[in-house]
Amino acid sequence: MNPTATKIWTLAEVQSSFQSTIMGTLGLVIEACNDEMLHLSMPISKLTLQPFGLLHGGVTMLLVESAASFHACWGVDLNKKYPVGIEINGSHLNSASSGHARAIAKVLRRSRSLIVHEVEIVHAESERTLCVGRVTNFYKTIKRE
Repeated sequence: MNPTATKIWTLAEVQSSFQSTIMGTLGLVIEACNDEMLHLSMPISKLTLQPFGLLHGGVTMLLVESAASFHACWGVDLNKKYPVGIEINGSHLNSASSGHARAIAKVLRRSRSLIVHEVEIVHAESERTLCVGRVTNFYKTIKRE
């Protein structure tokens, strides 16, 4: 993210931070975002498959983490504090080998120092749930000297 930006309020600001990262390489795109949720999508391609031709579980968890962590930046003054992940878990429920995976991150709880998201990964074409995850981010305060 732009180190001079104070708050992230637009999809373009979040999307621009994906350049030259794993999110950009895998083609992640933010579709929608507001104070309570974020929708993120990614094409399922040879880059995201495990050797047996299925969407890799680690890539699925990358979607879970990315959706929650980028949403945790939404509207936060990043010159004062920034989110760091302290817990992630996920249950893989179904598999996919083509199409698109969509992450739907929803806030479960928000406080001054923590934000907890539930993230559902859905196969966009069939609407089957592939994974359900939960992420907790801690807001780390930036100390100025």
